Amino acid sequence: MKKYNQELLSREFTQKIRDITHSDEYRVMKHYRHHVKGSVYDHSVKVAYLCYRHYKRFGTKIDPTEFLRGALLHDYYLYNRKNKTVSPHFHGFVHPKYALGNASAHYPDLSRMEKDMILHHMFPLTPVPPKTKAGWLICFYDKVAAVTDLFGKNKWKRRKAALEEFPLKKIPVPALAMFPISKRRRKKHAAAVSAMASAAVVPTTIPLSLPSSIDGK
Repeated sequence: MKKYNQELLSREFTQKIRDITHSDEYRVMKHYRHHVKGSVYDHSVKVAYLCYRHYKRFGTKIDPTEFLRGALLHDYYLYNRKNKTVSPHFHGFVHPKYALGNASAHYPDLSRMEKDMILHHMFPLTPVPPKTKAGWLICFYDKVAAVTDLFGKNKWKRRKAALEEFPLKKIPVPALAMFPISKRRRKKHAAAVSAMASAAVVPTTIPLSLPSSIDGK
């Protein structure tokens, strides 16, 4: 077990995640509530920090760049699960595939380990277990972060108030072809997306593809 300086670790972590967390696509997640008291953005960054702290503390033989990116993108499903018009049924079971679809579209160079982290982080809720050490680690730290999300301080009210002044560029909405919802809900969603596009507000994005495995088959 290695000793580490908490302040130095935080600065190093912030520097390493900047390229992803400062992108417009990623910052959209600040608008989506998650685990009652925070946003998807808050949760994802927390999981990534816990993973990076584990790497620094125990010297795990894992590529730190891939480990961080996989952790940051594990909930990259990019829709508001509270909005029943756009949220798929059984969110807890299916959102890893949506996250992997979006991650693969925005970061085509994802490694097998990163894909495994994203697709299998909900085990045992989803039946297929991780196939890599990093996959098992994110399974554990995702649960740790979820518990602290539920019982920690409520950040959502403060976050929601700040979002009104949060600058975001308009993000294009991918096609609906792979979105598994009924025709009736699909029409409602299309109308909602059209209204948001004409109003130039931040739209709810949808995965470009839904790979069924880390090999994309």
